[in-house]
Amino acid sequence: MSIDMEQFHQVFFEESFEGLDIMETGLLNLDNGEADDEEINTIFRAAHSIKGGSGTFGFQSIADFTHIMETLLDEVRDGIRELTHDGINVLLKSVDCLRMMMTAESDGGDIDDSEVKTNFDALQNILGSSDSPSDNSTAEVADTTSDVPSAWKISFSPHKNFMQFGNDPARIIKELATMGQLTGHVDTKNVPDFVDLNPENMFLSWDMELKGNVTKEQIDDVFSWVEDESDISITALSKNKEKTQNTAKKSQDTKIKAAASQAPVKSAAADKKEKSAPANSSIRVGINKIDDLINMVGELVITQSMLSMLGEDFNMTRLEKLQEGLIQLDRHTRELQESVMQIRMVPISFTFSRFPRMVRDLSEKLDKKIQLVMHGENTELDKTVIEKIGDPLVHLVRNSIDHGIEMPEDRIAAGKPETGTIQLNAFHRGGNIVIEITDDGKGIDKDVIYNKGVEKGLVEAGSKLSDQQIYDLLFNPGFSTATEITDVSGRGVGMDVVKKNIMSLGGAIETHSVKGQGSIFSIRLPLTLAILDGQSVTVGADNYIIPLVSIVESVQPKKEQLNMVAGKGETYKLRDEYLPILRICDLFNIPDAKADKLEDGLLVVVEADGKHFGVFVDDLLGQQQVVIKSLESNYKRIEGISGATILGDGSVALILDVPGLIRMSD
Repeated sequence: MSIDMEQFHQVFFEESFEGLDIMETGLLNLDNGEADDEEINTIFRAAHSIKGGSGTFGFQSIADFTHIMETLLDEVRDGIRELTHDGINVLLKSVDCLRMMMTAESDGGDIDDSEVKTNFDALQNILGSSDSPSDNSTAEVADTTSDVPSAWKISFSPHKNFMQFGNDPARIIKELATMGQLTGHVDTKNVPDFVDLNPENMFLSWDMELKGNVTKEQIDDVFSWVEDESDISITALSKNKEKTQNTAKKSQDTKIKAAASQAPVKSAAADKKEKSAPANSSIRVGINKIDDLINMVGELVITQSMLSMLGEDFNMTRLEKLQEGLIQLDRHTRELQESVMQIRMVPISFTFSRFPRMVRDLSEKLDKKIQLVMHGENTELDKTVIEKIGDPLVHLVRNSIDHGIEMPEDRIAAGKPETGTIQLNAFHRGGNIVIEITDDGKGIDKDVIYNKGVEKGLVEAGSKLSDQQIYDLLFNPGFSTATEITDVSGRGVGMDVVKKNIMSLGGAIETHSVKGQGSIFSIRLPLTLAILDGQSVTVGADNYIIPLVSIVESVQPKKEQLNMVAGKGETYKLRDEYLPILRICDLFNIPDAKADKLEDGLLVVVEADGKHFGVFVDDLLGQQQVVIKSLESNYKRIEGISGATILGDGSVALILDVPGLIRMSD
């Protein structure tokens, strides 16, 4: 029977990318002195699984490259070799190389063979180094002799379900045949009669003899991927003296170099290393969430059956039963919706996990001492939000490292510890998630930002701005206070994109800073982009949805509180605050708006970017949860509109983007 192995490729790549993340986290813990023997075993097992899986699915170049990493990790695990800071750097770069190779294989791209060879040589240098200070790190390991059997007896008995895991005994036997002279016979005594034969089960076993200069470890490697699905016995038959260490190492070198030479040549793109997963990634869902979903579907089916029975012979005496059934249907539908939304929720640790490595690499590059502290990694939010918030967080953390944290000598002179601290914190607040990036660096100099704003023409000289208005200048395109341009920052590219991306998610960002003490960037995001709680409003014959998270209150305006400000348009005095008025009918050119005079309509007070505005509408309808449909993917992007939804009567309502409306009115 032939099994199509490609059906398992996606699962293999997803598990392998997770394994690489585990290896990277473990290596960082080792470098920080926070790891124990179990951490080393975890790193080794991740490498071992990747090697075995890639070999099984035919990705031989990945299997061979991982094998040399596994050899080094095995020596560390056995206490033969101590892993230094430089060694950890080499392994981390090798993890990056593996990530590049797997991304290329999963996307059908080309492997950068020059990068593979560079990392392979670095690993070889470590394996070839000696404890003796007189030895060169690139010198070949001295010849050692040990008793090595010249022949092995191998008994291989796969379990009945062996092939159901995607295993193929023919691959294993072919691999053994490449290692020496292989002979043997197959045992067919357990094969049932044809009528009882299940082609998905395994009934064969093998007794083999392998002659050649082969170590037991090399044979174990062949069976490593199937050791849990089979009974394996390897026994030495006779011995001779062989130089095993060099033999195994040279064999390993040949495999890796051959694999690297066969890989297509291409230039390494700068952003390729950061790509860590295929585009069609999936979500791992806990079995408890699936159970809840199945229970809700069951309840829904029961309610639907009850309503169907009522409808077959309905009369007014059964009206109360119908109403009860509809209430029950509404409750079960909402519970089902909540269960489905829970499936989309993933912990923010998926995004946070990239930062320990980034902070470590950048702090070394800039000769700074920085520790990263993370809180709230288990805080959950929608997977779509998780995928889109990563890049803005990267920009903010890089800026904190480059602009915020001082050099060690400067921190000591300022009476601070030489090691700076950057904190990532995620927590729920109301119907939103808040992500804070905090550093204890030099803070933001408001005077420098203000003067730069005047210089660029963003601020009129002598005008008075609040602290938040000054900090908001940082998010203007091309704005930078850096005195020199580096490959980390200084070009003014990034912070404007940060704000744009956050606002596209329906979120907002606030900045707080104290000069000499540090800064806090607070990002507020909706928990999900699929469903929102909204207030339905009418303007003319059209319905619109305003997100509830943006609404502060609604008021019936009075004519005497309306003011006209030169150059600013209409404002409305609400208590001690003057609110700019946004007329939806004017912004979207709605000629049949019923409310022409301010006192004939309603003002919905909304908040965006820390400021209050009044949105003028004809009337308020009700509050409801709406399912967001993308306009951009179905039509095109429209400024001031974040999406659309279908109401209960089948009509379409547009969902207002409050920050976008404010930009339109400026």
